[in-house]
Amino acid sequence: MGVKVNKKYKPLWFSEYDYAIVTGGRGSGKSFAVGDFIENLSFQTGHTILITRYTLTSAHLSIIPEFQEKIELEKHIHKFDVTKTEIENKHSGSRILFRGIKTSAGIQTAALKSIVGLSTWIVEEAEELIDEDIFDKIDESVRQKGIKNRVILILNPASKMHWIYKRFFEGAGINEGYNGIKGNVLYVHTDYRDNKENLSDKFLLKVSQLRKDNPQKYKHRILGGWIEKPDGVIFDNWQIGKFDDTLISVFGLDFGFSVDPDALIKIAIDKKKRVIYAKEYLYKNGLSTGQLNSHLREHINRELIVADNSEPRLISELRAARFNIVPTKKRSGSVVAGIKIIQDYKIIVDEDSTNLVKELNSYAWHDKKTQEIPIDDYNHLIDALRYAVMYKLGSSGKYVVQ
Repeated sequence: MGVKVNKKYKPLWFSEYDYAIVTGGRGSGKSFAVGDFIENLSFQTGHTILITRYTLTSAHLSIIPEFQEKIELEKHIHKFDVTKTEIENKHSGSRILFRGIKTSAGIQTAALKSIVGLSTWIVEEAEELIDEDIFDKIDESVRQKGIKNRVILILNPASKMHWIYKRFFEGAGINEGYNGIKGNVLYVHTDYRDNKENLSDKFLLKVSQLRKDNPQKYKHRILGGWIEKPDGVIFDNWQIGKFDDTLISVFGLDFGFSVDPDALIKIAIDKKKRVIYAKEYLYKNGLSTGQLNSHLREHINRELIVADNSEPRLISELRAARFNIVPTKKRSGSVVAGIKIIQDYKIIVDEDSTNLVKELNSYAWHDKKTQEIPIDDYNHLIDALRYAVMYKLGSSGKYVVQ
C-alpha cells in the first residue's frame, strides 16, 4: 500500500468478510481509506466494483476526481483509463463504476442489478439510503463466481431508527464504535483523532470549540456517535410519501453558521386534508454567498422563499440577485406556537429528504412533560419548514416566526 492509512482499516485488506460497516465522524478519513483499498483491489483480475451514492448526477465533477487523487498519490495514474462514469485498470482489466441510486427518472435498482460480473459494492454516504428494500435488491446482484464478493457501507451514523443500525448493530448485538468482526461482518470505526496529521488547524480549532459549546453535537457529528431517538421527540406525525406538485409551493431557507448547514426546503399545504408536503433541497455546510446563490438557482425560479431573518445583508444580496425572498419576523413564543400548529397536520416527507428524516427522528423537547423549550439542535430543515408553513398558514400570509 503506497498510501499510509490508519491501522484500524487494515482488516479491509487482510480479513475475511462479506459486509464491512465503516463508520466515523467528520475528518475521520474513512472514504479515503476505503478508496485506497478499492484502488488496490482493482489490480486483481476479474473485479467489477460499483461505487454508489444515493444521488450522483455528475460523477466526473465530484466522486471521480476524489478517486483520481488517491490514484495519483499511489503514482498509478498511468495505469488507469478514466471516463466520465468509470475507471478501468489497464493492468488487470478490472473496472470501477460510479453510479447514483436515484436519478431524475427515479430509483434505478433494475439498472444496477443488471451490471454483469459485479463483485464489490461500495455504498458511500450510506445513511442517505433509508429504504432497506433497495439495499437488499442491489445486494443480491453482488454474486460474481470465482472471486471474493464484498459490500462496504461508508456512513456518518444517523438516528438509531435507521435500518443500518437496527440490522447491523442492534440486531447483531454490536455496540457503536466497535472495531472487529462478528460473523460475516467487519466493523471499522474511526474519528478525527485517528486522522489528525491530515487535518487543518482551522478544522481542529472548530472541533475543539464545538466540543466545549455543544458536547452532544460533537459526539454525533465529530466522533460519529449514533443518535438516540429521544423520549421527547417533537414530531411523530410524519411518513414518507410523494410531494404533491399540484399545490402551490413555498420554500423555507435557514442560514448556516460555523458547522451548521444552509438548509432549503419546499413545502405545500393541503388545508382541507390537513397535510403538509415537504421536500429537502439543500443541506450543506460552508457555502459562500455565491455558492448559496448557485444552489438556490438550481431549484428556484420565482417561487417565494421565506428565510431566516438573522442575516439581513445576505437576504438583501439574494433579493438583488432577483430571488423572491422575504425574511421571517420575530415574536416571543412563536417557535413553540409554530410547532403546535405543524403537529396538527400530517407531514408527508419526500423519499429523498434524508436529512429531514434525521431531524424529525431527533428534534426533541428539553423536558417532554412541560413541552415548553425544544432542544436547539437537529432543527435546520425543521426551522426552514416552520418559516414556510407559518407564512402560508398565518393571517394574510404574515404569521410571525423566529
